Amino acid sequence: MRKALVLGAGGFIGSHLVNRLKSEGFWVRGVDLKFPEYADTQADDFVIADLRDQQICRAVIDQKFDEIYQLAADMGGAGYIFTGENDADIMHNSATINLNILETARKRNCQRIFYSSSACIYPSHNQEDPDNPNCAEDSAYPANPDSEYGWEKLFSERLYLSYARNYNMECRVARYHNIFGPEGTWTGGKEKAPAALCRKIAEVPDGGEIEVWGPGTQTRSFLYIDECLDGTIKLLRSDKLGPYNIGSEEMISINNLAKLIAELSGKSITINNIPGPVGVNGRNSDNKLIQAELEWAPSKTLKEGLSKTYQWINNQVHKSNQ
Repeated sequence: MRKALVLGAGGFIGSHLVNRLKSEGFWVRGVDLKFPEYADTQADDFVIADLRDQQICRAVIDQKFDEIYQLAADMGGAGYIFTGENDADIMHNSATINLNILETARKRNCQRIFYSSSACIYPSHNQEDPDNPNCAEDSAYPANPDSEYGWEKLFSERLYLSYARNYNMECRVARYHNIFGPEGTWTGGKEKAPAALCRKIAEVPDGGEIEVWGPGTQTRSFLYIDECLDGTIKLLRSDKLGPYNIGSEEMISINNLAKLIAELSGKSITINNIPGPVGVNGRNSDNKLIQAELEWAPSKTLKEGLSKTYQWINNQVHKSNQ
């Protein structure tokens, strides 16, 4: 039986990935600081562990796995990433995890490992125009990420690529662009824009007002979780190294994202734009390279994914109010 290791399996993407691998017949070990919050894990073995400890990494990578997915990181939405208050933890925690995992995997002769980087590595000066951001893979250098989170991701990309060169490991690197869907964090300060807006709209009555950070003209693209898993697995099982963007090219402003969610909810809302952390003015996945080399592209629209996500978050909000 094929064996897979999912690091960060208690998180949003990791928990969905465990389910996908189980549906393919894998024996799966999941590792995280916590169990998935909204559903029981389907992992055959789930280890609560702190991957900043190298000895623990040796314990969880105690055999040769056919596939390793490294999603574990210290992360969150704009309210966590862009305030500057968490920079030291973000950089230290995530870099330590990646250093430990790569070296342990090498010593266990685990060759095939996927690393989830981020669109946050792209230079902020290429994302000043909300209508024309440049996020092509070859635009990453000269480097100028807009946050310490982005700098750590860029360092770790280079770490994985170095291990691939020097130790002939089959490392694969993807730059995720705003993954969303059901069973993701929707409250507490670490939620991302789609979940935060779904929650705010679910909480207000028809005709109510919601607050949106920044001018609302800042643009992003958002990728539904099922599409993310398709691209991730296809990349890991390919002979391509990366980095590749895994995201949607359907760009939308944050205000228009709120309006689209309101339309799906059946509510009329008023948007109150207030000061708050927003990141770059514009960001959109450029999928030309991954389409050409891996023949991958999203198959669903943003509206389809948001419809499922809003329904789930709306149910969560009502449950929490009972």
